[in-house]
Amino acid sequence: MQDIKFPVNFTFNIGTLANDFTAVDASGKTIAYVKQKMFKFKEDIDIFSDETKTKVIYKIKADRWLDFSAAYSFFDENGNEFGKIARKGWRSIWKAKYEIIDQHQKPQYVIGEENGWIKVGDALLGEIPIINFFTGYLFNPSYLVKNSLENPVIKLKKLPSFWGRKFELTKMGELDSDDDDRVMLGLMMMILLERRRG
Repeated sequence: MQDIKFPVNFTFNIGTLANDFTAVDASGKTIAYVKQKMFKFKEDIDIFSDETKTKVIYKIKADRWLDFSAAYSFFDENGNEFGKIARKGWRSIWKAKYEIIDQHQKPQYVIGEENGWIKVGDALLGEIPIINFFTGYLFNPSYLVKNSLENPVIKLKKLPSFWGRKFELTKMGELDSDDDDRVMLGLMMMILLERRRG
C-alpha cells in the first residue's frame, strides 16, 4: 500500500456475514479489501489487494484472546512480522488509545480518540428504541495518529451513515515511507475493534 493518495475511505459491507470493508483512495482505486475471519477465538484478519480476494497482501493476528491489552501483529505476504498495534488496557473503555509498534518492538505512533463523550452519547442513545437507528448520523468519533513528537499525521473520522459503515482518513503530516503500511494496518485493525464496541 505504498504511495497512497489521501483521503482514503473505508466502507463496510453490510450485506455480508463477515466483518469486512473496502479501502479506496482519492483516485477511486481500491488499495485493500479487509476481511475478518469468523468464528475464531483469536482475531485473524486477511488483507487482500482488492475485492476479488485472489491475493493476500497482509495478515493481522492477535497474540492472545479476550484481553483488553491484546496486541495484533502485522505480517507481509511472506509471513514476516513487521510491526503491531497494541490496545492500551482499561483506558480504552473511556477513550480509545492504541500504540503502533515497529519491527524492533519500539513504539512509533499513538492513536487516540479526540472526544470520549461521543462514545458515551452513542452508547446511551443506542439503547433507546427507534432513536438507536439514527446514532450513526448523530455521533461521529474521530481519531488522531500522532508521531513521537505528538504531531498529528493522520486523522480517521467516522462519516454520518446508518450502521456506522463509512470512515475517512485524511493526511495531516508526513510519515516515513516505510511506516505507511504499519499505520494503515493499525488503523484498519483499530476500526474493526472500535466499530464492534460501538
